[in-house]
Amino acid sequence: MRRGMPGELVSETVAGSPQAAARLISLVENNGEGAAAAVAALFRHAGRAHVVGVTGPPGSGKSTLVNALVGSLREQGQRVGVIAVDPTSPFTGGAVLGDRIRMQDHSTDPEVFVRSMATRGSLGGLALATGDAVTVLDAWGAATVLVETVGTGQAEVDVVTTADAVVVVTMPGMGDSVQTLKAGVMEIADVFVVNKTDHPDAQRAITDLKMALTLLPAAGWHPPVVATVATSGQGIADVLAALTDHRRHQEAAGAYQTRRRARWRREILRIAETRLWAQWLDGHRASALDALADRVAAGTLDPHTAAEALLTWRAPDA
Repeated sequence: MRRGMPGELVSETVAGSPQAAARLISLVENNGEGAAAAVAALFRHAGRAHVVGVTGPPGSGKSTLVNALVGSLREQGQRVGVIAVDPTSPFTGGAVLGDRIRMQDHSTDPEVFVRSMATRGSLGGLALATGDAVTVLDAWGAATVLVETVGTGQAEVDVVTTADAVVVVTMPGMGDSVQTLKAGVMEIADVFVVNKTDHPDAQRAITDLKMALTLLPAAGWHPPVVATVATSGQGIADVLAALTDHRRHQEAAGAYQTRRRARWRREILRIAETRLWAQWLDGHRASALDALADRVAAGTLDPHTAAEALLTWRAPDA
């Protein structure tokens, strides 16, 4: 088999090669030939990593927090993977590599794998290939995989479909601190982190957040609020302790596997929808779509009628 073929990359990834893992992630990100088969082969070696999503408003210090978490996990002897989802470059279509710049502390550590992925137009804060990339790093041997979302704000809730636990990060001095965390983001959090608590308004931000949490429906797990200064490492041990407590609680309540099952159900549907859409929108129907779009743009057809026409369109007989 030629070097670099998917089968060989799978074997090398499972053996712990970060180079092979990087090439496999590129393969699945670009939906290259053999990508689905490679992920299927890797899957039986996955399922052991604790997947932690990190999300929150831009400027809250997510990347700095992830960098500090990686350092602490490495001190514990863990192999760590990081998927940092960045905005898409309007010029190359690739990721704007801001997150990787902030994680240069670990660039020479062979037990840390950091990968930036572009959203490529995907909403909800994640790239479409994030789930497959997590599988690659899980099979590579990462004990913890940290998934940092792009930081788009209140609608950024897709991370819950990928992670075993979600950390929502905010910070003082953002005006109404609760306003920055609307219901969608509030409800996905398993741990809240108020970062940059060396700021004068830190205590107010923490108090506001705790008060907001009392308005959420009661559940088995009550998300703790952890204060950090990620640049100095203050509070990082408390974040990891909260994540450990959450995992133990979920396992004891039988919710850990239930959450994973729900996660995989959503992932199966996402993959099926993507494949069905690609099969349905073939060349003929794509041409019909272009023609309908021209008519809508010209004002001779409304988009609802155009959508109905596309759904009922039939290709001409060959």
